[in-house]
Amino acid sequence: MNRTAQTHHPIHTLLKDRWSPRAFSDRPVEQEKLLAVLEAARWSASAMNEQPWRFIVATKDNPAEFEKAVSCLKEGNLRWAKDAPVLIFTTVKKSYTKFDRPNRTAFYDLGLAVSNLTVQATELGLHTHQMGGIEFDKIREVYHIPEDYEVVTGIALGYYGHIEQLPDDLQEREKGPRVRKPLSEIIFAETWAEPASFVPQNKA
Repeated sequence: MNRTAQTHHPIHTLLKDRWSPRAFSDRPVEQEKLLAVLEAARWSASAMNEQPWRFIVATKDNPAEFEKAVSCLKEGNLRWAKDAPVLIFTTVKKSYTKFDRPNRTAFYDLGLAVSNLTVQATELGLHTHQMGGIEFDKIREVYHIPEDYEVVTGIALGYYGHIEQLPDDLQEREKGPRVRKPLSEIIFAETWAEPASFVPQNKA
């Protein structure tokens, strides 16, 4: 199924091709590809080179570990994410290791790392689906996450499957149009909500 973004301005093909499916194949993700997407995250930029991200990874190669990860999904995501061959939980260290103070950019840095991971996955023919619907307290408990780390998101990773494997309501969401806010709503200049003069107006 072609889900390439129809952009108003030229962007890299990998960014146009990235999307978030729910239909995942049961085809395993090759170890070298899994390591490549994690390596891409490792080489992301971060403030003071703190690298505050930590990832918990479960694959179907280890059924017990995978079931533990599946048990940490909320019902809405459990319906489809259990089919993905890899589940990842992201966490972030909230304070600097080098200084005794909070790291204000830790979540930003995690986002950069996950973006690297996502683009690398796309380059390798894989897909990711980011999830907020996870059991945060349970993840902290079952994985013994230290107090200074916060659980942030889940990620399903794998090859695309078949839309027919999804329940009817999720099939409709899978086929729905890909939309984004126009640049005029998100790029400001001079003052808040004043679109920058170089941005085309009302181009959705």
